[in-house]
Amino acid sequence: MIGMNIRVLRKKNKLSQEQLAEKVEVSRQTIAKWENGEALPDIYKCKLLGDIFQVTLDQLSRNMSEEEVHHLAPKGKQFFGVVKVGERGQVVIPKQAREMYRIHAGDKLVVLGEDETKGIAVLKSEHFLEMADLIRETEVAEDDVE
Repeated sequence: MIGMNIRVLRKKNKLSQEQLAEKVEVSRQTIAKWENGEALPDIYKCKLLGDIFQVTLDQLSRNMSEEEVHHLAPKGKQFFGVVKVGERGQVVIPKQAREMYRIHAGDKLVVLGEDETKGIAVLKSEHFLEMADLIRETEVAEDDVE
């Protein structure tokens, strides 16, 4: 399971066993043993592999198909699918995203945009407002120091 994930992620990142071994500071033979299931990396090496491949330890170690490994998003990023915008701009947030981020009917969301990339971000308003309050409090504290 972890060995297959290492092999697929290594190939996805266009790394040879030798190149990966150099980054993880082990021998090429060790990488081969991991990939063949003859040995397992210790937790420190798993953390290093996760950083190299931009995946979480959970993603690195769980039982996934080769297809799932190929479609892993970088660590901290999620891909929930494609949604269609309705006539009035309504978008249905996929169930998996609603569950992961605890979004429920009646929650208020903040929609932000970036001109250059034409990107849109959706945030739960209470988290956005908490951050805004924190920034405001920091500015007030800095003004008091001056």
